[in-house]
Amino acid sequence: MKYQTQKIAQLYFTVALALFAIQVLGGLLAGWIYVAPNTLSEILPFNIVRMLHTNSLIVWLILGFMGAAYFLLPEEAEREIHSPMLAYVQLAILVFGTLGVVVTYVFNLFEGNWLLGKEGREFLEQPLWVKIGIVVAALIFLYNVTMTVLQGRKTAITNVLLLGLWGLALLFLFAFYNPENLGLDKMYWWYVVHLWVEGVWELIMASILAYLMLKLTGVDREIVEKWLYVIVATALFSGILGTGHHYYWIGTPGYWQWIGSIFSSLEVIPFFGMMAFAFVMVWKGRRDHPNKAALLWSLGCATLAFFGAGVWGFLHTLHGVNYYTHGTQITAAHGHLAFFGAYVALNLAIFTYAFPILKNRDPYNQVLNMASFWLMAGGMCFMTFVLTFAGTVQTHLQRVMGEGFMDTQDQIEIFYLMRFGAGLAVVIGALVFIYAIFVPRREVISTDATVPAE
Repeated sequence: MKYQTQKIAQLYFTVALALFAIQVLGGLLAGWIYVAPNTLSEILPFNIVRMLHTNSLIVWLILGFMGAAYFLLPEEAEREIHSPMLAYVQLAILVFGTLGVVVTYVFNLFEGNWLLGKEGREFLEQPLWVKIGIVVAALIFLYNVTMTVLQGRKTAITNVLLLGLWGLALLFLFAFYNPENLGLDKMYWWYVVHLWVEGVWELIMASILAYLMLKLTGVDREIVEKWLYVIVATALFSGILGTGHHYYWIGTPGYWQWIGSIFSSLEVIPFFGMMAFAFVMVWKGRRDHPNKAALLWSLGCATLAFFGAGVWGFLHTLHGVNYYTHGTQITAAHGHLAFFGAYVALNLAIFTYAFPILKNRDPYNQVLNMASFWLMAGGMCFMTFVLTFAGTVQTHLQRVMGEGFMDTQDQIEIFYLMRFGAGLAVVIGALVFIYAIFVPRREVISTDATVPAE
């Protein structure tokens, strides 16, 4: 490890993985509640389980992005992180806020309190004091990484990463605007949720993926940077006005049906570009990197993001289709594979690449790590197929034939059972990944030499 402040990333990655474990276990519990609705209904109601599942997902992904920034910026900027102390203070604020959120949700504390109670907006349920803490932590982070880049070398990777990180922080400010009008609320709510995951997060994804391709394949930086700028341009061009696909049925003017449909259709392009970019880089690459697991996660990330965010997003993004499918299990199918492919797999790729360097050792437990990829990816793909079928049946019975919601749910219960099985595979894969990352392999002593066992 060339730069000592890269060590900061290790703590961020560790906290992120702990929250990842909580997130997938919460998802498994939520999946079981679909099968047996009264499970823990008095102690831990479904709405609380779902909040923990979605909020822990967002927090651990952002912690992963921040850790990735602290890991790759010293190498790209060719200097140490501006202030390691500020990085640890920032992490402490985020961890304290996360614990505060969990306690508030689980015990339903301060109900109705404007400062301390949860706000009841999906993904943005955090109490106001936690939102303020997030902004403080984000300002510390932005100051730290921006000063690091300004005082060092500037590259396409650092430029795009900074643009994405600044966008992430600035767009979160819309979380503080909570108008009484529900249509207006939803319009600005998507400024956070959509413009994050289909806007600035794509820039973060592209820059981290570009860094990994640079390191794992040995392709010239010039080629990587050209691809990166093309992907970023298409992501912003399609993603910003693509927000319109959320405006179809919330009371906004009818022209959003056309704008949303057209630009949402174009959102497939940057994800296809990222997949093509990853495979072309490996094909052109001259380096036989020892960390095969990191390469598998990188290619898996680009591929699953294309299918989850691109193809499955396109399946129900046209307003004529969305009129029937909106809010069905087809939405859940798209959301699960898109998040896993684009962002979960990305974080696990950078963790897999970085941990051997941070611990100053060769990559170990690679077979286990790669097995965890196939378990998680396979489980998530099966879950997506199952939910797609469930959503298709639900759309026909409920939206076309006019059957009641609960009658329809009874008829798609078999799909929920299969979804739970797929979720179990994902959880096992996640636990195997954490084991493979943290637990050193045993050394097998032979008569001739010491042979490392996978």
